[in-house]
Amino acid sequence: QQPSRPAWFYRQSAALPYRWSGNDLEVLLVTSRKGKHWILPKGIVEPGMDPPSSAAKEAEEEGGVLGEISPESLGSYEYQKWGGTCHVEVYSLRVRAELDEWEESAVRQRWWQPLPAAMLAVDDAGLRTVIGHFANKAPKPEA
Repeated sequence: QQPSRPAWFYRQSAALPYRWSGNDLEVLLVTSRKGKHWILPKGIVEPGMDPPSSAAKEAEEEGGVLGEISPESLGSYEYQKWGGTCHVEVYSLRVRAELDEWEESAVRQRWWQPLPAAMLAVDDAGLRTVIGHFANKAPKPEA
């Protein structure tokens, strides 16, 4: 079956927003558009943007968070949509600010969770694996 969208729709990036709460590493999850699943902010890599910048834009639009995006991918996962396979590269984002109102606040909830709980909350096995790998790569808390 032919994908129903242009090929670039299937190239996506996601942000893994994180913060430290004392010695606990917390990850921000957002609801899917229909509110049925916990996911990371993600979307199509915007034309003219690199994947990390596009991921940071998604974090602001979907999760209402601003911060420093890593230029290096944590890993990737795939899922089915639009009659094809979307390939998602994930980039960590150290959160520096949370907005009270953001573009998709009417259609999405956000939820800070300790990393182990965040892994259990997501349905996608590939995404769960990427989140799990972040435990070993996360920068230490700032003094």
